[in-house]
Amino acid sequence: MQDSFDATTLIFLALAVFVIWRLRSVLGQKTGTERSPFRPVERNRTEPPAAGRSEGDNVVRLPGADRGQAAAVQTAPRDWRGIAEPGSAVARGLEQVVQVEPGFEPRAFLEGAKGAYEAIVIAFAKGDRKTLRALLSREVCEGFERAISEREKRRETVETTFISIDKAEMVAVEVKNRVAQVTVRFLSNLITATRDADGKVIDGNAETGVEVPDVWTFARTLGSRDPNWQLVATDAGG
Repeated sequence: MQDSFDATTLIFLALAVFVIWRLRSVLGQKTGTERSPFRPVERNRTEPPAAGRSEGDNVVRLPGADRGQAAAVQTAPRDWRGIAEPGSAVARGLEQVVQVEPGFEPRAFLEGAKGAYEAIVIAFAKGDRKTLRALLSREVCEGFERAISEREKRRETVETTFISIDKAEMVAVEVKNRVAQVTVRFLSNLITATRDADGKVIDGNAETGVEVPDVWTFARTLGSRDPNWQLVATDAGG
């Protein structure tokens, strides 16, 4: 009887040890499905993605942001050396632009701005209203067209030849209500002269180039399908 009792006891003890070991091995392991204690309101991943979200991702994508880029845009400041000083207002403005459009490249923008600057100056000299309407905002275009009309009434003509654009630098970048405004200071060297109805030079010089500073502001609605920027303000640079 004692031997039978001892054997039974040993069997139950062994079973108890085995059960405890199994429970410990299961409960003591992470399965990868636990909710982090720091995310008490984490969205259930089995729910359909809400508007502005992507499947299997709890991050709300910024408009115009590509997959895999949004996190980098939010956390990794870019190197704007040669364009803007770190921590400057221009650098902060550029960060706002790329938050919406990660593909924005300021150096390429400046090259495009130089091309637009030359095209607009030449179009104004020639009285090319069609080109101006494509590159200027309505308000600025109306001002340019008035000046052209007044010049035509006086039968004056303008001759302009670019020698070079020596500098194009961003001096201000702002984003308000998804509209970006980038102000660029240009320093150009050009030959320009205004002639009267008889062909006499009444302003400028037809042979000698002069250094001309200008400060122009370009604007565009970020995230729009239209990739073109328009000139919205001009000022004579000092």
